[in-house]
Amino acid sequence: MPTRRHFIKQSALIGATTPWSNAWQKIAEERPILEKKPGFEIKILATNWGFPGDLDAFCAKAKADGYDGFEVWVPGDEKGRNELVATAAKHQLQFGFLCGGSEPDPVKHYEYFEQALIHALALKPLYVNCHSGRDWFTMEQNRKFIETGTRLSETSGVPVYHETHRGRIMFAAHITKQYMDAFPKLRLTLDISHWCNVHESLLGDQAATVAQALERTDHIHTRVGHAEGPQVNDPRAPEWNTALRQHLDWWDKVVERKAKAGQVMTLLTEFGPPDYLPALPYTRQPVADQWGINVYVKELLKARYG
Repeated sequence: MPTRRHFIKQSALIGATTPWSNAWQKIAEERPILEKKPGFEIKILATNWGFPGDLDAFCAKAKADGYDGFEVWVPGDEKGRNELVATAAKHQLQFGFLCGGSEPDPVKHYEYFEQALIHALALKPLYVNCHSGRDWFTMEQNRKFIETGTRLSETSGVPVYHETHRGRIMFAAHITKQYMDAFPKLRLTLDISHWCNVHESLLGDQAATVAQALERTDHIHTRVGHAEGPQVNDPRAPEWNTALRQHLDWWDKVVERKAKAGQVMTLLTEFGPPDYLPALPYTRQPVADQWGINVYVKELLKARYG
């Protein structure tokens, strides 16, 4: 009976030798015309989501595989934060932070969020990406997350972004538009795969709102979603060509704006483990290699924007 390792190895070999891998390579080599001003730079970060080892092993692997840095949740204690900074320096990696809360009570949720954000900003990361508020909080309850993010970003000099993520403030395109209209300084982390899932489409009927969001985007989570889920099983497979090309078109527009402005563009390769990554029933063997997919996406981004 095939083992999990055998299954993943065979899947990787198939992906490397079938005709559609050539088509995927062609997509990777299609480069948008970028008007690059001084200061423009691409930084591609790794996620430790699903990684089985400790932070040191994760950083060693990320460095070996050519990442510029990593994005992780801000540690909740001072010892963890100090260890993170030391480990990043050891492996010569930069870092961004995730920051959010889980309390169902809006007041307690905000209090936890504010303290976590203060701790994150004190370490001077590349940015802080916020899982802000909850989708069922009122706008009045959610506004504090945005206003606090803006205020602390301005006083610290560290960019603070709010992610387009299910379950959070920016969970849907039409809701995010309300916040973009209400808060002119709101800046986004674009994980548009969530919107594809929420709206069961590639958002062709909300082009104006998507365009507005792209103008507010400073950081991208480069996961490919589809009408029935936030993550395709393998973006190299030919059946996902339309979804992949649509996401690349969205990402291109953000990168083009950053290049023209001479600004740093950060991107996180964030294909996740099961249950984001589909798995076989009973055995829970993932149908593809999560780390391998993320490395392929990194190489795609480097080929396209480098």
